[in-house]
This record gives sequence, structure tokens and C-alpha cells, in this order.
Amino acid sequence: MPHIHMGAVDYALLVIYIVFVLGIGVAVKRLTKTSGDFFLSGRSIPAWITGLAFLSANLGAQEVIGMGASGAKYGIATSHFYWIGAIPAMVFVALFMMPFYYGSKARSVPEYLRLRFDEKTRAFNAGSFAIMTLFSSGISLYAMASLLELLLRWNFLTSILVSSGIVLAYVFLGGLKSAIYNEVLQFFLIVFGFFPVALLGLKDIGGWSGLQARLSEVSIERGFGPGGLTHAWQGLATTHNPLGVEWFSLVMGLGFVLSFGYWCTDFLVIQRAMAADSEVAARRTPLVAAVPKMLFPFLVILPGMIAMALTAHSAQTGFALPRKPDGTYNYDLAAPMMLIHYYPTGLLGLGMTALLASFMSGMAGNVTAFNTVFTVDIYESYIKPGQSDEHYLEVGRYATVGGVLFSIATAFLAANFNNIMDLLQLVFAFVNAPLFATFLLGMFWKRTTGHGAFWGLLSGTLAAAAHHGLTQPIGAASLAKGGWLGAVVHHYPSEMAQNFWTAIFAWTVCFLATILISLLTRQTKTDQEMEGLVYSLTKKPVETDLAWYARPAFLGGLVLAAALVLNIIFR
Repeated sequence: MPHIHMGAVDYALLVIYIVFVLGIGVAVKRLTKTSGDFFLSGRSIPAWITGLAFLSANLGAQEVIGMGASGAKYGIATSHFYWIGAIPAMVFVALFMMPFYYGSKARSVPEYLRLRFDEKTRAFNAGSFAIMTLFSSGISLYAMASLLELLLRWNFLTSILVSSGIVLAYVFLGGLKSAIYNEVLQFFLIVFGFFPVALLGLKDIGGWSGLQARLSEVSIERGFGPGGLTHAWQGLATTHNPLGVEWFSLVMGLGFVLSFGYWCTDFLVIQRAMAADSEVAARRTPLVAAVPKMLFPFLVILPGMIAMALTAHSAQTGFALPRKPDGTYNYDLAAPMMLIHYYPTGLLGLGMTALLASFMSGMAGNVTAFNTVFTVDIYESYIKPGQSDEHYLEVGRYATVGGVLFSIATAFLAANFNNIMDLLQLVFAFVNAPLFATFLLGMFWKRTTGHGAFWGLLSGTLAAAAHHGLTQPIGAASLAKGGWLGAVVHHYPSEMAQNFWTAIFAWTVCFLATILISLLTRQTKTDQEMEGLVYSLTKKPVETDLAWYARPAFLGGLVLAAALVLNIIFR
């Protein structure tokens, strides 16, 4: 395993960054006097900051390491996670769902479910979401520890304790506001840290045409067509492509269920928009985030693709991806290895700081979402209601400690996957996919009942478990990858294909079960109680004071048009 020879300047940059993020936590602590300040930043932050935080909270290990790994493994097809797997959903949540979240004054997504449906639906979602955030946080932590193990030769456990300790400190001190201001800093560090490696790598390999030529050889060696790794839409008529999915499961599984399920219901990102200083600012938050989001493939996927192309000619390039003990490529190391290969002392410190920043932003995002949901939707609602605001503020801080400890435990599970994006999509398929069906019906069909929402959500989650337990990707060597019910009724060509279909099954079962049970049960909420929670019963936002070019609908249309152009260029 290669390691990094960092100089004094590189270490100095890392130390300055760590001191700075801890300093933000200390500074913000003085402004954090109530539970509202700790969990929602007092709803006082402008749109451009919440927009960058909205994006940065998603730029965790799964973004930088995971997308780099997927770029090396699947090629340009990984861009589907952005151009159809994120942008349309971000526009949808801005235009249609944010008014409900912000206008209802709910402090969390599970609390919205209580207002729209009932307590049991809220409890189910609060529990499943809390588990999901711990898994996501553990994935970020695993990637962070793997990097420090490579970087400093620390053992895995020591790396985990140091990394998690820094995140714990600044979230414990300043809550969501500390996390948001750190996420803005981390966003710029990620951009400035990765942009040079993408440029240097592309120049080294002969530009886009040189990369296409190298990867066409790799694609043919893997048994695909020459454009299998450099054309996003080629080969999707069947599953015989690097991603192992056909167009329907891609569009339905990723582009609709997983994407809308994540961006429209995941409290991790919604929490950033809910911290905005007005409803208009909350609606603009996902649109502000969408602009850099659609350009991020060039920062995080492209280095992974270049790493694979260099590895194919390792004798000439001197670069090769490391392999795991089972002989498979360790794709997760594609991005760090590219930094090692191209960056000299000084620039290397900037790159490593950018990696560390991405890990911390992702982990902090999950931890702040966990401490809010645990305190508001579990502790305050079911364990000890009616306590003082100071008490819940204290509980929120202790929940931060608990969330970090559980994240450490889940980090060891992530080590079983050679691509952390595969594990992350599996977690989303279990939690977000059925939840999106519940929200879709709850917000746009007033006949949806509390019983329908709860049993539909439960049925969808069980359907995800059944599908995962009865299927496996080809060559799976662990029960964590499916087949744990004893009989395998279908094998998928890839883990990603299995994840997409797990999501499709979960969403469909939840959608149909919710409709059926709602029709068989009585609506207990009046139209007046559902005002502000259901689209047809809610007054539409008045925007006459905004110029036409500043209105969210126009901005959303521009964002969608730009995403369409990118899909056409790299088709």
C-alpha cells in the first residue's frame, strides 16, 4: 500500500484547517442559547449560505471518495447520479415541497409526518431515519479513517477516533449553525482542492479524446463496447454495460425513486433549507445548490475515470490502483491516489485538507440531523415530554455524542464493500424509497390517512428487506449484499442494479398499500387541519414582489435546461 510523504507545509495546512473548524464551533457556541438555535440555527441564515450548506452536507465521503470510486468502476455513467439522479429532484423540492416544510413550522421531517398523519407514522420514520443517518455517518467515517490510515500510517481505530473527535467537538459546541458555517468553508476547500487534480490528470492523459481512447481499451477488456465507460447513455437498452442496469431501472430506480426519495424527504438536506431566513430563501436553497451540483462530476468523477485509464497502462504511467486482499481493485482509493500522484508538497496539503473537509461535512450533516430527530421526535415526544428548553438543548448535545459513537460502530460494516456508494444506495433504498411514496401521497392526495401512511411505509420497508434477502449481485461473497433469507431467486449483474430494483419494489409496494389502506380506513383529519400540509388545501406562494427572473419557477426551469444539455453532450 503506497503512502503519502507530506512535508511541513502540508501538515501546517491540515493543522490550520482543524484549528479553524474548531474555532467556528467555539465562536458559534456563544450564539447558541436555545434548542431552536442548536437544531435549526434560529432560522436566520440567507439563501446563498444555506444553499452551499445544502450541497456541502451531501458532499461527504460518499461524494468525493464514492463518486471517484464509481467513476473508476462505472465510468461517465456515474454522472447519472447528478444529471437525472439529483437535479430534477432538487428543482421539485424547491418548487413544490419546501413551502410545506417551511410553512408548517415543523422542526423536522418526522414532525411534519405527525402534523399530516399521526404519531405512529412519525415514530416509524424517526426510528428508521435515525438508523439511516448513523449508517451514512459511519460510511463517511470509514472513508475518513481509510484516508488517514493511508496518509499517516495510523491504524484504522486511531484514525476513526481522531476524525470523529474533531467532528464531535464543533457540532457539540455550536449545533447546526456551526455545522452550516463549516460546510460553506468545506465547500470552497473541496472545489479548490480537487480542481487542479482534474486539470492535471486530463492534461497528462491527452485531454478528453485521450481519456476516451484509453478507457475504450478498458471497456473492451471488460467485455463491453468501446464507449462503455465514456458515454452515459450507450448500452442502456440491456444490462450489458458497466453499471449493470437498463434504462428503465436507471430512470425509475435512480432518477425517480431514489433521487426524489433522498432530496425530497431526507432531513439531512431539508434541515439546511429550513434554517433559511424566509420561505423564499428556503425555496431558493435547493436551486442555489443545484448549479454547482451539476458541475461536480468534473471534480469527483473525472479523476476516478483518469485513475482507471492510468492503471490500464501502469507500466508507462507509473500509476496503479491498489487491490484488496481478494484481488479486486480498491476503487475507494482512486481519489486519494490521484492526489498522491499529481500533487507536490504544499498542493498536496491543500488536496488532503479538501478530502478531510468533505468527510467532515458529510459526517457532521448526518450527526446534526440525528441529534435533532432523536431529541425532537423521540426523546421529547416519547421519553421525557414537557421539560424545559435548556433540558432539550442539553439532550441534543448528548445525542451528538451518542450519534458519533454509533457511527464508529457502523464504520466497520462499510469495510465489507469495495465501493461505498453501493452500500449508501442500499441504505437509501430501505428508508427513502418508501418514504417518498408516503410523502407524495400525503402532500398531493388529501384522502391519504394516517393508517394508510403507517402501514404503507411499513409494507414498503419490508418489501425492500424481502427483495434484498431473496436476491444477490453476481459474485457476492457476503450476506450484507443479499441472499440472507436462505434462497436466492434472482442474481443481478451488479450491486447497483440490485439497489435500484430494491428501491423500485419498496416504493411501489408502499405506494399501492398506502392507497388501498387509505381507501379502507376513515380520514380523521379535517380539511382545516390539513391546510398548509396538503397541496390542494394550501394557498400558493405569492411572488408578485419578485422580478420574473428571480422567481423560483424560472430559476428551476433554467437549472433543468442546463442538466438536459449536459445529458445530450455526454450521451
